[in-house]
Amino acid sequence: MYKIYINGTPLFLTSVEEAQQFGPASERILILRYAGKKKFLLNVADQLEKTSRFERVVVFHDDPKILWTAFKGIYKKIEAAGAAVFNEKNKVLMIFRRGHWDLPKGKIDKGETPKEAALREVEEETGLTELVLGKHLTDTWHTYRLKGRRILKKTYWFKMKTTQNELTPQTEEDIEEAVWTNLHAFLEQPGKVYGSILDVLKKVAE
Repeated sequence: MYKIYINGTPLFLTSVEEAQQFGPASERILILRYAGKKKFLLNVADQLEKTSRFERVVVFHDDPKILWTAFKGIYKKIEAAGAAVFNEKNKVLMIFRRGHWDLPKGKIDKGETPKEAALREVEEETGLTELVLGKHLTDTWHTYRLKGRRILKKTYWFKMKTTQNELTPQTEEDIEEAVWTNLHAFLEQPGKVYGSILDVLKKVAE
């Protein structure tokens, strides 16, 4: 199963069997069969870009890998990396950027590995330099438009630790605030936060 956020709505690309777990279709849950037409996927993407009325959209096919390959084919792929950083009090670092709570992340530069990019982005966006790289947590996918082009961004997520507490938000990247917060308390009342970021935080809370 593959999960992609389009305009904040999760799109699931899955098998016939797995699609059944989402229950019957409704006004808020759209369940569709992929019959091999590229135009169908373009229409689904367009609809999700224009509306937020669906709780989720599920597209299924006998072979999810074929569906996933076809979906990726309508986008230009970009890769990024980021991290959930914890201090010695086991509080997680959150940044407030463009009206949403977020985690430090950014595009992978040419020649960088995802781990290197994640470390660099955390340092640039928060001022932290004493970072210990932990395990790979998960990968997330979301789409957006850039100069009219459809972009599919994959973000690699890692867990990190630091002994530092002083934070310096990178204002040139529109970061207004950087804070240490209790992870479980944040998850109970997250406020404005992207679904993909919640997925990462829930993963690290497991």
